Amino acid sequence: MQRLAVINVVGLSQSLLGEGMPRLTRFAERSGLQSFRPAFPAVTCTAQSSMLTGKPPADHGIVANGWYDRESAEVRFWKQSNHLVRGRKLWDELRERIPGFTCAKLFWWYNMYSTVDYSMTPRPLYPADGRKVFDIHTQPMGWREEVKSALGEFPFPSFWGPAAGIACSRWIAEAAKWTEEKASPTLSLVYLPHLDYSLQKHGPGTPEASEALGQIDEVVGDLIDYYESGNVGVIVLSEYGISPVSRPIHLNRLFREKGWLQIKNELGRETLDAGGSEVFAVADHQIAHVYAKGGASAELKEFLEGIEGVSEVRESLDGDRSGDLVVVAEPDAWFTYYYWLDDELAPDFARTVDIHRKPGYDPVELFIDPAIKCPKWKIARFLLKKKLGFRGLLDVIPLDASLVRGSHGRDEVEPGEQPVILGASGKVSRAEDIYDEIVRAVAG
Repeated sequence: MQRLAVINVVGLSQSLLGEGMPRLTRFAERSGLQSFRPAFPAVTCTAQSSMLTGKPPADHGIVANGWYDRESAEVRFWKQSNHLVRGRKLWDELRERIPGFTCAKLFWWYNMYSTVDYSMTPRPLYPADGRKVFDIHTQPMGWREEVKSALGEFPFPSFWGPAAGIACSRWIAEAAKWTEEKASPTLSLVYLPHLDYSLQKHGPGTPEASEALGQIDEVVGDLIDYYESGNVGVIVLSEYGISPVSRPIHLNRLFREKGWLQIKNELGRETLDAGGSEVFAVADHQIAHVYAKGGASAELKEFLEGIEGVSEVRESLDGDRSGDLVVVAEPDAWFTYYYWLDDELAPDFARTVDIHRKPGYDPVELFIDPAIKCPKWKIARFLLKKKLGFRGLLDVIPLDASLVRGSHGRDEVEPGEQPVILGASGKVSRAEDIYDEIVRAVAG
């Protein structure tokens, strides 16, 4: 048995290694580097589920970061229960093989109520008065207060939104060390998101991306040194690489023009009535699940194939959660969830960071609206009102999808944009192979 840490540096690809990441480059040179075909779709929840079950989405059921629940007639994104992931997880197999095996899952997704021994995940509190209080969820539950007492509050604003930055990855890395000191798990799964967000916001090859490379290199390099000093093996991997993009595609607006969407007026704002729509799309980076009451007709497929920026249209991934058709963008394009035709009628949540209410993924949440003259003052005023117990809307997110400069989701990408694994002993050709690689590394 070999104790092992798997460090997930989201967005890392071979093209990024070099002078900007000296510590990871040295680790790759001595431990070996492989690129592999990403999961499809190449998004966080699908990729992680494929790695941790060794199965494709047709088996584990995670067809994207979110999907349309046909029974409840609701689009649901970023749910957290591990029960959503079907099939046996790698820690269950290792527990059967190795007496006394333990696993820590730190900020990998679908972390709640899994069968791992130790876990931490972001989890805000939602009091009945409408507030959202930043917090984390842990297992054991008592760890929540212990780790915050040791490290301070989790810097939630740096995990996602306009303030996304290195602080959350540094905190997670320190939490990994804290967990190692407290429990010495056999397997530690550590998620570091900083690079992903910077590349989506600014795009590869920019000065901001170069700064992010150096920042995450320091955090990961320090964590590698820490684990190896304790005789813990290390694998570094990523879920996908980031492609430069310049073209947002608004599928739902096109469907609306065809008369396929049902729109509801709610207090002067427009919301998408998915259950009443003939056709609608759940967008997730460079892929979109298209749901149709009449199923995957030849007419619908032909219409989708004719949209500028669409590379291909695929069949349903699982016949259950997946759309009736799955649309893939061209390499320089990505899909928005936008469905309104007039920004004045956009729903109130469109201009906020609200990952659960939006019927699709929204990377524009990484930006502050450049039209706001004094955004710091507006944010400060909102925080003061919140502190005084008043409700308010932090509507600082723009509605300009052209701001986004990086995306992912395609499984057919240039070799330099493929995800990587550093420190593997066997051949890794696809995301599902990582299951066997981790089991082999731990169990021998």
